[in-house]
This record gives sequence, structure tokens and C-alpha cells, in this order.
Amino acid sequence: MKPVIALVGRPNVGKSTLFNRLTKSRDAIVADYAGLTRDRHYGEGRQGAREYIVIDTGGFEPDCTEGIFKEMAKQTRQAVAEADAVIFVVDVRGGLSAQDHDIANYLRTANKTVLLAANKAEGMQDAPQLAEFYELGIGEPIPISSAHGQGIRSLLDMALDTFFGTEDDDEELIEDDTDRPVRLAVAGRPNVGKSTLINTWLGEERLVAFDMPGTTRDAIKVPFERQGQRFELIDTAGLRRKGKVFEAIEKFSVVKTLQAIADANVVLLLIDATQGVTDQDAHIAGFVLESGRAVVVAINKWDAVDSYQREMLQRSIETRLAFLKFAPVLHISAIKRQGLGPLWKAIADAWASASCKMSTPVLTRLLQEAVQFQQPQRGGMSRPKLRYAHQGGQNPPIIVIHGNALEHVSESYKRYLEGRFRAHFKLTGTPLRIEMKLSSNPFTEKE
Repeated sequence: MKPVIALVGRPNVGKSTLFNRLTKSRDAIVADYAGLTRDRHYGEGRQGAREYIVIDTGGFEPDCTEGIFKEMAKQTRQAVAEADAVIFVVDVRGGLSAQDHDIANYLRTANKTVLLAANKAEGMQDAPQLAEFYELGIGEPIPISSAHGQGIRSLLDMALDTFFGTEDDDEELIEDDTDRPVRLAVAGRPNVGKSTLINTWLGEERLVAFDMPGTTRDAIKVPFERQGQRFELIDTAGLRRKGKVFEAIEKFSVVKTLQAIADANVVLLLIDATQGVTDQDAHIAGFVLESGRAVVVAINKWDAVDSYQREMLQRSIETRLAFLKFAPVLHISAIKRQGLGPLWKAIADAWASASCKMSTPVLTRLLQEAVQFQQPQRGGMSRPKLRYAHQGGQNPPIIVIHGNALEHVSESYKRYLEGRFRAHFKLTGTPLRIEMKLSSNPFTEKE
């Protein structure tokens, strides 16, 4: 088992910067803005042969009893409960605050190994400002600088020494990561229920779900296993129209969401039934299609609309999302746990289709049968000759067709071929790309 280290502290003390330093990544959004992180954010790190898991948390206000700060505090308490060690991050330059005392009081009752990290201490290792943090009763403050990497190794050694013995023992902790989980990104506009759906799947309030658009700001990854299949659920920030994005933080969130979609294996596009299919839904769907990701469309809050609204919604899907005809459309209610079984089946089918393996003999036979049934139109003096086909990639599946005069093959004929291939391999929920490659003429003179 890998040890779990939770990063705890008040807002804007540098927890996310330390998280990125410990995981050697840029997964957590970092900006000079208090309260940026809101959910628990997990990452993996390694020091030599010693592997560990780090949890980044939002600014902790233990006594807050209302609003989103109450939900953030709940997330931090859960992270402390899961952790084997807690790194309590304080700001040396900002000095000791009453909120630091509140957090220290809570951590003393948590019965966990707690290390006090005095961040932003570049050039202040022997400064008298460090002495005031002894008041917290947590132990000796360890001066570090997350931004500059100073003192991080010593801090990590102290956190890991409790769990690891000799280096020989550490070698047993190295795991085989060849069986990677399926990356499932949940995307959509703000406040459509993305975090609520993931919480429902997990059976716990893993993500902050609050009735306020823009609650999720980062792309949060959550490991999940269902019927022996491992997933990595990615909760993304809601994407608004470009003219509605004002805060610099939200612009970072948009970038992280687009990156999460591009890196995912399957994208679950969530649409709010009470608001219908908007232009922004179509824009998100278009980006998913351009990225070549497998996609499943889920209409959330289906229980909150009447029969007339459902009929109008169905029509708007057929018109505004016509380019996603290959994607299954399901009706769910995340908060009432309705329709989640068929949704998982559609996700599994989409991933199976995206990773489908197609043999060259079968593809070539299907191509020849399609040409015999309907030949491509002539282009000028010659008719395109489609000779053979093979698979050129997965996720999305790519079929490469070789032949002569292929530049004259029309888009409508490519769609015809796509339909034949889809029907045979029963592809659903994934785009299928067809590429034409001209065969080289061996008699052409070479310079």
C-alpha cells in the first residue's frame, strides 16, 4: 500500500504549488488567488523507489457552517481521515493567524502524524518569524519554499520515513502500471450536475456539489472500479461561452477542461434537461468530436421536465447535435440515481468501440463488397480505384484505404463507407476516421 499524504492549510498558503512539486506535475491550478482549490485533488509521486499518494485540499476553515466553505471543509476532513500523514502548510511571510490556530486544534484531535511546513521561506531559514509558529503546538516548523523547491526533499523524507524501512523493502512497492484505467471525463456547461453524478457513482460526497455555477475549477481525477474494470473519473470545470469568461482563474479552468477532454478515452457529455440543448453544448460536443474522443450523451435532470419539454428536447438534440448521430443518448437523474445502469453499459460499449481491433483481411473484404454494391463517382476521366484497407489507429479508430485517383472520392462516399464499416463492427459512441492514401506508381521516374 502506498502511504497517503494530505496537504492542509488556510487559503493561499501554497498547498497546490507544493502538490505540483511533490507529484512533479502541473496538475493543480496555481494562481495568486485565495480559495482557488475546492475539491480533493489526488496525485502520485515517487522518491527513489518509494511511492506515495498526495491529496491537495481547499482552504480549510474548520468552524465554517454555511455556504461553499462548509463543503470545502468537509472535503478537507475527509482527506485527513484518509491520510497516513498530514502536512500542515503555513505562510511564513503572512505570519501566524487565528485560522492557523483553529486548524492546529482540529489536527491535534485527528490522531495523525502531522508535519508543520513553513512555506514561502526562501532566504528565511534562520529568520525569527519561524519562532512564532511554535505556538501552534504541532512541532518544529520546517522551512520550505514550494515555488523554488527548497527544503522539499527533507520534508518528504520526514513524511515517508514513518512508513518505509530499508531500500530492499521499498522495491516491493513498485507496481505494474501496464493495465491503465479507462479515463472517463465528465464535461458540460456549469451547474448541469457533473460533480453530483460522480458523487452518486462513488457513493460519497467526494466532490463539492453546490448550487452555484463554477463550483468546480480544476479537472479533478478520481480512481474508480466497477465490475473489475478500473476507471479514472475526471470531473471538469463547466465551460461557458467565451464572452462570459471574465476571471483569469476561470480561463485556467477552461484550459484544464479542454486538456482533460483531449486526454480522456471516453467523454460523458452532460446536458441539463431543464435548459435544453444550448449553443455552448454544441460547441463542447464539437470540440469532443475534433479531439476524436468516444462520447456518450446523458440528459440529466430528466425527472424534472414534463412530456412537452421532453419532446422539444429530443428535437433539439436531433438538430443541434446532428453531427453526433453515432453517440448514444441516455436520460438520467444523478440525484435520484435513475438510469445509471444503462449509462455504464453505453460507456463500456463506447470504449470497446474506440479500442476495437480490425484485421486487414476483414477491412479489405468489406471495402470490396461496398465498392461492388456502389462504386464511387468518376472524377474527370478516371474513376477512383479502392484496392485495400487496414487499420491506422485506435481511439478513435482510423481506417486507411489505399488505391488510385482517391482524391476524387467524395465526402458522401466516405460517409457511405463509414456506415458499412460501422454496421459490421457494431461501432457505437466513437467517431470513425477514414483516410485515403494514394498508392505509389513503381514506374514513375525517380529524380
